Amino acid sequence: MKKTAGLTWAALRDLKCAELEGAADGWGRASNRADAARDRIDKQLLNGLRDTQQGEAADSAVARLRQLSRNFQYVYTECGLLRTTLNSLAHEMKAQQRVLADALDDAAALKFTVHPDGSVTYPAAGEGLIDGKPLRGGTASSGGLPGLLAPSGLVAPNPNTAKAQDIADRVAGAVRAAAEVDWRYAGILRRLKAEEGLKVPDATWKDAAGDAAAVRDAARSYLRNGIPQDATPAERHAWWAGLTQEQREEYLAVYPDRIGNLDGIPAVDRDAANRDNLQLLIGKLEGRDDDRSVTQLAGLREIDRQLQAAPKPGEPPMFLLGISDEGNGRAIVSYGNPDAARNVSTYVPGLNTSLDEDFAKNDLKRALDTAKGARYHDPSSAAIVWLGYDAPQAPDGLRSLAVSGEESAEAGGRSLNGFMSGMLATNESGDPHFTAIGHSYGSRTVGAATQNDGGIPGVDDIVLVGSPGVGVDRAEDLGVGKGHVFVGAAENDVVTKLPSKQQAAVGAAAGPFAYVVGDIADQGDDDLWFGKDPASEAFGAKRFRVDDGPHVVGAGGFSIDAHSQYFDPARDSASAHSIALIAAGRSEKVKAEEYR
Repeated sequence: MKKTAGLTWAALRDLKCAELEGAADGWGRASNRADAARDRIDKQLLNGLRDTQQGEAADSAVARLRQLSRNFQYVYTECGLLRTTLNSLAHEMKAQQRVLADALDDAAALKFTVHPDGSVTYPAAGEGLIDGKPLRGGTASSGGLPGLLAPSGLVAPNPNTAKAQDIADRVAGAVRAAAEVDWRYAGILRRLKAEEGLKVPDATWKDAAGDAAAVRDAARSYLRNGIPQDATPAERHAWWAGLTQEQREEYLAVYPDRIGNLDGIPAVDRDAANRDNLQLLIGKLEGRDDDRSVTQLAGLREIDRQLQAAPKPGEPPMFLLGISDEGNGRAIVSYGNPDAARNVSTYVPGLNTSLDEDFAKNDLKRALDTAKGARYHDPSSAAIVWLGYDAPQAPDGLRSLAVSGEESAEAGGRSLNGFMSGMLATNESGDPHFTAIGHSYGSRTVGAATQNDGGIPGVDDIVLVGSPGVGVDRAEDLGVGKGHVFVGAAENDVVTKLPSKQQAAVGAAAGPFAYVVGDIADQGDDDLWFGKDPASEAFGAKRFRVDDGPHVVGAGGFSIDAHSQYFDPARDSASAHSIALIAAGRSEKVKAEEYR
């Protein structure tokens, strides 16, 4: 392109956008090669090295290969941004070329002359009111008066005057718009350059996050407006399937945050997008010192560490199905490919869960334990941990749960249904078996999801553990049939014994520990804070056996560990086994426990 000040309509007309698109294709091939190299390092070299070599030399080689993989990921991202920038530039320039071409075609049809400066000369036409002779022609230019003085009341206007003025305005408008496009993209392209050196530190990813934001803003008419944000997951799935491979690659490179968190996109593509978005988020939060950023950064780093590590023998691979710094943070991780699995369980965590290091270590482990247990019974099983909502944050513990509202559960239930609808749209097993697992306040979120129109899409079984109530009073109200609702409630889990709202009102003056040790806990009316006790006979679910768990007050002091061991085969094998059976579609083998 010429400099903005010297851009003419002839230069715009003669611009070869195909050359820009050809350059974009070249950067696309470079991006794909970097992605293939990263994939080979991660799936072949690193795994082979870990399996066959040990010692300091092997550890050093693994560290270097990880750095090389990170470098290739950066190359993949930046080259992808360059491809989209050039394609978007060509897209916008072609739009202005079409405007210009239409104006020039109209001028030619009318036998007008368009001059190099954009002015338009038109011939004589019409009739004078006095002498009947054709009115003289003239020249029109954008932003100025036409070549002849405005006619007096005794002279009719030349009918060509307005047509010439319109053509001149359209020519000038196309040139001005193209000059603005040229200036805008020149600035973006100047930014898209790599730092010197062989390492890609977090600071470089911070720059990459800024690069991606700039390209996203510029490419909104080229790519972003095409993303079906308001469509159903099934419609999004069809949209994605209808794109060319090049189009999908561009969306993954430029909008990893949107594509990675869009329900209805296949798991493999969401994982690819979110692994990129994870690095961009780490770069974005790096260096910030506010508590929220520090907390989320620790969680992101731990998830990244686990993604980089090779699965242990017998463990399914990780798929990152969602990641965001929205609210208290969002993260969705699957162990096993949920699109290929016949059995898919989705675990919804509860109170005090946020995107932090504890979530990345403990909640992910619960999903992994469930996946391993389910795959023992049916290898075609995947288990998901779904933090797709803002769970209540309770600084003063269980007492805060008792006074929590239900807004988080209602909003979370709607989001959960959107996610499950996406899983249903992308699953390729034919007739998948879906299980929703709610823990703690997450059980209230699952309960809220069941009350939306149609219930939770595709879900066959529901598991409730450590539940303070689910918002309904009968198992059959959850929409899957009472025989498909299962409950685990540890004897020493105080969350499963929180008082009803009426009891809480009576005992409000008793102090916070009254809620914890059960002084005003349910005394036999089967009511908890969010409705009927799911472990009661009145509720009507199938209760499975769990370990009592540690006492609330013991030799070691105060403990709520009984609330967090339902998924752990080492600490509560009976509960973990039952959850695994249900997740694997073998619920008929679950042994029932007596109701409370």
